[in-house]
Amino acid sequence: MFNSERRARKPSLLACLGALLAAASIGLSAYAAHGVSDPLAQQHLNMAALYAFAHGAVLAALGPRAQGAIAHLSLYVLLLGVLLFSGSLVGGALWQWPTRLAPVGGTTLMAGWVLLAINALRR
Repeated sequence: MFNSERRARKPSLLACLGALLAAASIGLSAYAAHGVSDPLAQQHLNMAALYAFAHGAVLAALGPRAQGAIAHLSLYVLLLGVLLFSGSLVGGALWQWPTRLAPVGGTTLMAGWVLLAINALRR
């Protein structure tokens, strides 16, 4: 019975990416604590890790349960937002890249959460 239930469920790319994002965030936080001496860079890396972990956990939890176009869209928008937001902060802290994508990522995150809320009301 367990094997037939397992075969009936589809693999979830969103859950996989979310779990990998959460795992990477732990490494990023450890690097911020032990490999970076600049306090501002540490702060940016920890903020990026916090957002990546939280949104990675959400993707891992909700990805397999997402049903419908709006649900999937909202989760992919969250993924894009966290990659833009956290990626911009990491790039700025480690390689002195401009962080101008962080506000775009933050806005994208908010849009993803609004889409998720709309989807919750539509059920």
